[in-house]
Amino acid sequence: MLQTVAAPCPLCQSRRSRFFHRDKFRDYLRCDTCLLVYVPPAFHLNLTEEKAEYDLHQNDPADPGYRKFLSRLFLPLQEKLPADARGLDFGCGPGPTLSLMLGEAGYPVEIYDPFYADDREVFNRRYDFITASEVVEHLRRPDFELERLFSMLTENGLLGIMTKLVTSQKAFAGWHYKNDRSHICFFSEETFCWLARRWQAELEFRGKDVILLRKGARSAGRSG
Repeated sequence: MLQTVAAPCPLCQSRRSRFFHRDKFRDYLRCDTCLLVYVPPAFHLNLTEEKAEYDLHQNDPADPGYRKFLSRLFLPLQEKLPADARGLDFGCGPGPTLSLMLGEAGYPVEIYDPFYADDREVFNRRYDFITASEVVEHLRRPDFELERLFSMLTENGLLGIMTKLVTSQKAFAGWHYKNDRSHICFFSEETFCWLARRWQAELEFRGKDVILLRKGARSAGRSG
């Protein structure tokens, strides 16, 4: 049922949301405007609990399996980068790896993470590409963070995102991705289409979990 909620959508700030799901830990709402599924702040982990979750991650740059996982974003992004492109890996985590892979391919990359690499000077620069792998689902303020990242791109710059996508309410109920309590924002294809229209950006989906947004184009569509 559509309702006016006390916890506005963290992406578009609309207060018009619908109940979407409830489990033993928390509630989930879906925004009626941008279709983001989100967890109200009352159910968020505190920062200490959140970091404890990230400290458990085994992100080893020497792990071939982890590199193969990241290649889902690395390869389609690399296809589109000019030879002199410089980038930022936003939310690099405790074991920065995507930045190393891009560096090995000849693309200098700076890193940022609020827990592990909190150098805020990166936000004063502009980049030809920015990556956010398994990051956007953790954002408490996706409106602010994503707008800031997109504004930091040069003309025709690329924002490369990897995150699992909501497909249906029925599938969400049994979805393992929601069980990580540090995941509080769940995007769908429709949500990224909304963002692309807002930014007048070119949108491309690659596979099931990679999203590329190009700054400066004026259309949104699907390919890949």
